[in-house]
Amino acid sequence: MVRSLEFEALLDVSACIGADPALVQGAGGNTSIKEGGKLWIKASGLWLKNARRQDVMVPVALDPLLQALERNDPATEKAQDFVLADINPLGLRPSIETTVHALLPQKVVIHVHCVETIATAVQANASAIAAEKLRGVSHAFVPYARPGLPLAKAIAERLGSDTAVLVLGNHGLAVAAETVAEAKALLSDISARLALPRRTAPPADLVSLSRLAAGSAYGLPREERVHDTATDLDSCRIAAGGSLYPDHVIFLGRGSAIAAPEENALAMEKSFRAGGRALPPLLLFPGKGALVLRDITEGALAMARCLSDVTGRIATGQRLRYLTDAENAELLGWDAEKYRQELNRVGQVLQ
Repeated sequence: MVRSLEFEALLDVSACIGADPALVQGAGGNTSIKEGGKLWIKASGLWLKNARRQDVMVPVALDPLLQALERNDPATEKAQDFVLADINPLGLRPSIETTVHALLPQKVVIHVHCVETIATAVQANASAIAAEKLRGVSHAFVPYARPGLPLAKAIAERLGSDTAVLVLGNHGLAVAAETVAEAKALLSDISARLALPRRTAPPADLVSLSRLAAGSAYGLPREERVHDTATDLDSCRIAAGGSLYPDHVIFLGRGSAIAAPEENALAMEKSFRAGGRALPPLLLFPGKGALVLRDITEGALAMARCLSDVTGRIATGQRLRYLTDAENAELLGWDAEKYRQELNRVGQVLQ
């Protein structure tokens, strides 16, 4: 297939932002381009940073998808029925957020889980903060809705004729433009406008953590930044409140596992097993640091770092909007997310 210069430029930008953990973590985020009646969008479960190393884009028939959205066709939930199979030889599934990209009329859409945006989008007054910081920018704040069709419907209700920026409550950021260069510049501008200062976390107590990990399925994380959620007590209190955004739930589980005083990893592990619960990939030891499963997936490790990047940017005392029990359960029981979880587990997400 002969690709346009804009398509090639989108692949370059995709690989660039996909390698930046401040914008994309693991298989999160997606990009798209509309050309010749087709919507080319990143495949579910694949990593944007690999956009130049493997085929990550899936072709979808745009008009039939939009028409199905108008009549509330449940097939739009996964968008699989709208994939152009003859030019999708690998049988990739389109992103769970394909409908969001289709709704935005601009040619290029970039959706990221920007930690600056998330740290704002989880606050109870996120809409007001966005309105102040994005003054002069045609944007919409969209309260949390499950990714997929519910989010697409929530966006459709708020989309103006010139809306180019979406701040997604408890989720992230989407920008849209007619060229890849314009979309990239807009992403940079909005991320900078929403930037928040990050607290400096104390160093981890690696000696104590090694002792706490003894005999368990847990060990020290490769990413030092992962410790910050636990060593910074304000961040730890925020994490203790529950889940703040969907990919945390998908890759780390509901909420955060926080050790009680004098509790070690083995005791926590036994407690989870006794309760018939899966072991959480991440354990937080307040004031000391974090432990992760020794066989933690790359996706879960990326989300463990994201947790520290987000919570460290939320000022002490801010009122936050956590995902509800029903919203957590909805994500964990959703077939589209189970597919991403399976790719993450079996290592089909190539690094």
